[in-house]
Amino acid sequence: MRPDGVTIRPARAEDGPQLAVIDHAAWSWNSDVMPQTAKDAEFFHERRAPEQYLVAELDGLVVGYIRRVPPTPLPSNQHIRQIQGFAVLPEARGRGIGRILLDAVVAAARADGIRRMTLRVLGRNAPAQRLYERAGFTVDGVLPGEFFLDGEYVDDVLMGRSLLD
Repeated sequence: MRPDGVTIRPARAEDGPQLAVIDHAAWSWNSDVMPQTAKDAEFFHERRAPEQYLVAELDGLVVGYIRRVPPTPLPSNQHIRQIQGFAVLPEARGRGIGRILLDAVVAAARADGIRRMTLRVLGRNAPAQRLYERAGFTVDGVLPGEFFLDGEYVDDVLMGRSLLD
């Protein structure tokens, strides 16, 4: 059951400033491999376009996003979509918005004929891994110590799920 006041829709170019705020507020070395961007950094650019995103609105305010893209430009794996960006404003968490975004991105991929969804999550981000597992993702592999973040070597966990079920 969807919480009252939550809607999911495709992102629009004018969402960029609010998505930058969300990105900045949600940033953590537990979930990100790049340094935190400036709060007023441009969110959309030549490699990140609005059509790659779904956004969650809570009572008319954009409070979260999820980005799905082909994992490579190769024609041989265009049947896959990879989640490469996912955030919910800290003050909007705990309402099921993350799960709603995951369910929406899976439904959109299925509607587009996509056969599989994949993602990467840091090994120390147990809450995100549990969320993905509850949404049907399983661990496909682990790259041990793939990143050195905040003074610690961190595993890169590869997860995926079939969309044919």
